Amino acid sequence: MLLSAVDFSHKLLKETVCKGDFVIDATVGNGNDTVLMATLVGPTGKVIGFDVQKQAIETTKQKLLLAGLTDPVTLLHQGHETVAEVLADHAEIGGAVFNLGYLHGSDKTIITQKDTTIRAVNALLPKLRIGSYILLVVYSGHAGGMEEKNALLEYCSTLNQALFKVLQYGFINQINHPPILIAIEKKKTPYMK
Repeated sequence: MLLSAVDFSHKLLKETVCKGDFVIDATVGNGNDTVLMATLVGPTGKVIGFDVQKQAIETTKQKLLLAGLTDPVTLLHQGHETVAEVLADHAEIGGAVFNLGYLHGSDKTIITQKDTTIRAVNALLPKLRIGSYILLVVYSGHAGGMEEKNALLEYCSTLNQALFKVLQYGFINQINHPPILIAIEKKKTPYMK
């Protein structure tokens, strides 16, 4: 059975995120990715979650509390474009996930922006562990969404193919602009041992 963009992103996270990893949830939203990542990294790992909306941070805190997963998670009420400063002392991440668009059940005018998203991805790429992913679930059926989607596709298509594999995954015969997944995998280069 074909997976949705969100389900496929979760499958990829489960295949690559390990116990003890340091990972990023760039848009905590309603907390589902944060809970999954906290489960995957376990008590010895770390999840850093970003969101500009206080409601998202509070909802995610509650989900983590109910799941008994508060210890490995730090939630930051700030935009993901600040990830470079937050990760300045960390050499490597085991993955990152973005759910782009707006917070479901909230103000639809507060949306992710192409410039801040690309800035965050650009900061994460050099820190990504070989064989791990930056996953972008891109919702485009809202005002500003198609602009962000097109900018991300253009940006990702320019990534050096010797260093990164980039996959675009999504349904093409669905109405209402279903989300797509852009998966960026860091490759082992020929000069690495």
